[in-house]
Amino acid sequence: MDKSSRTVFFSCVLLLSLCVPPSLAQTCRGHTFSTNQVFTACSDLPVLSSFFYWNYYPSNLTADIAFRKAGASTNTWVAWALNPSGQQMVGSQAILAFHNSSGVPTAYTTPITSFSPSMQPGNLSFQVSNLKAEYSNGHMILFATLHLTSSLISTNQVWQEGSMSGTSFNSHAMDSENSASVGTINFETGATVAGSVGTSTKKNVHGALNAVSWGVLMPMGIMMARYLKVFKVANPAWFYLHAACQSSAYIIGVAGWGTGLKLGSDSPGIKYTKHRNIGITLFSFATLQVFALLLRPKPDHKYRLYWNIYHHSIGYATIILSIINIYEGFDILDPEKKWKKIYTGIIIFLGALAALLEGITWIIVLRRKKAVTSNKHVIGSA
Repeated sequence: MDKSSRTVFFSCVLLLSLCVPPSLAQTCRGHTFSTNQVFTACSDLPVLSSFFYWNYYPSNLTADIAFRKAGASTNTWVAWALNPSGQQMVGSQAILAFHNSSGVPTAYTTPITSFSPSMQPGNLSFQVSNLKAEYSNGHMILFATLHLTSSLISTNQVWQEGSMSGTSFNSHAMDSENSASVGTINFETGATVAGSVGTSTKKNVHGALNAVSWGVLMPMGIMMARYLKVFKVANPAWFYLHAACQSSAYIIGVAGWGTGLKLGSDSPGIKYTKHRNIGITLFSFATLQVFALLLRPKPDHKYRLYWNIYHHSIGYATIILSIINIYEGFDILDPEKKWKKIYTGIIIFLGALAALLEGITWIIVLRRKKAVTSNKHVIGSA
């Protein structure tokens, strides 16, 4: 290769290297810390341009660790955590790093107990010492010594980043990278495995099934029974449509309830008491409604009035609780805002339609009563 060819070759290599984003070019190996601390094990975490380093000491179950986030700014918070209860941020034992109001990198421990964490300082389930944060050239680094228990030698790890508004912590994004920032770590063997989004997928399936069944089909089924039967031409079709809609809602709702039970069993340390209790109540009410169809008296039966009161009361209570619990689910899942807006739009549409049909129903009923009264007068005068 002559001199001119070598010049062209090295120029191409230089241009290609400049085209590679810094976050892609970086690895955990070869990074030098300002303290010159050396770690025997490290891992390139798969998302969020993050890297994890550690030295594990089996004699006393401690680990010196460092978590490095590349591409961080002075108004970014970063967190790394262990979570023995599952691959999610809720329930995790986290270490948080950020710039305080004086602009100084700061770190403290914070247990994450909800999807809208306050991120206030608090003790973890294990001891943490030698905690500090460092920021340089877009790298936020937190250092700590973990005093582990035997159950934490191999467990789940979670990491996240988010923005700050002054001294307030904003919730992290819910895009694909933030949703995938989970995995497992074994301090003893040095093995790290990227997590799956299986739990997140189950949550989405659970939410979708319940929103469609309890939140849409159930109200539609009640509207069919309430407003179609006033039209004589719709009898008895309204009953079969009502039964079909409610039965479909119940079947889909049972599937949604089942995924909820599975999520609960997969995350024993995480409880959403209000959401769970309302869900159990809904399932019980819906099951009672299914059995009520089997015990439905004939229209002229002396107990039909009491059955109607029971059936209507449980039905409307189910709808009210369904809507409340779906919004509880939105707060737990914290999906993109558009999904909550879409469901709100559906509820508003159904409510407006019900108000319109209620007015039409009363007009028809009053006209029929007036016609019956007029006929009685005509017959009486004859």
